[in-house]
Amino acid sequence: MKNQIPNLFTLLNLFFGCMAIVFALQTNNVIIYVNDQYNSSFNIPEKISWAAICIMIAAVIDFLDGFVARLLRATSEMGKQLDSLSDVVSFGVAPAVILYQLLRFSYAREANGLDVTLWALVPAFILACAAAYRLAKFNLDTTQQYSFRGVPVPAVGLLIASFALILHFNYINSINSIIINKWFLYASIIVLSYLMVSNHRIMSLKFRDFTFKNNLPKIILLVIAIIAALFLHWIAVPVVFIIYIILSLTISKNKAE
Repeated sequence: MKNQIPNLFTLLNLFFGCMAIVFALQTNNVIIYVNDQYNSSFNIPEKISWAAICIMIAAVIDFLDGFVARLLRATSEMGKQLDSLSDVVSFGVAPAVILYQLLRFSYAREANGLDVTLWALVPAFILACAAAYRLAKFNLDTTQQYSFRGVPVPAVGLLIASFALILHFNYINSINSIIINKWFLYASIIVLSYLMVSNHRIMSLKFRDFTFKNNLPKIILLVIAIIAALFLHWIAVPVVFIIYIILSLTISKNKAE
């Protein structure tokens, strides 16, 4: 029974990923106001914010299942596979559905935008495909304990979830306009999908030892994350994500040299 406790946490991660998809799809209360110049304003449905919150909860549980497995010494091959299957839903499919809806909102701001073709929206699911590929590659690679090849899928899922939360809680119109811009969303899909399937070395947040020198990048990231969270709130998530990528690529380049 002890060996199944981490798997129960993993399944709870999957549960919240499924709930995120349900919330993201329940957007019938979108309100579009179109004036004579075809400008529009809209209300981001509260339920898409709940989808983002479910992804955040899934991320916490995803961290805990690994912690519990190590604590109980109950790691297993089944747990590893189950973890990736859950992650592809919670941090691949669910964020892709959020991107799909954000693209719909973006087009809805345009003249005749409510009649947007399906083919303009389905690129969102490229992200889900990239996440599945990244997780399959991770399961076959035994060298990704203290660094990753490609950006971890949960990090990308949290970033996409933050877009919905920024739109819901942020009142800086310029930032909201960027997030709801279709070209920004398409670019995000391409860049994030590439980062997941790439072989770029990305640092893991696990501590191999407790020396200051070896953990300096992690400490820098932690300090920036705390400061950003205090002053930027949900905008801190994309800021920390960008710094995380920059630090990782810098470390990788220095080691190569």
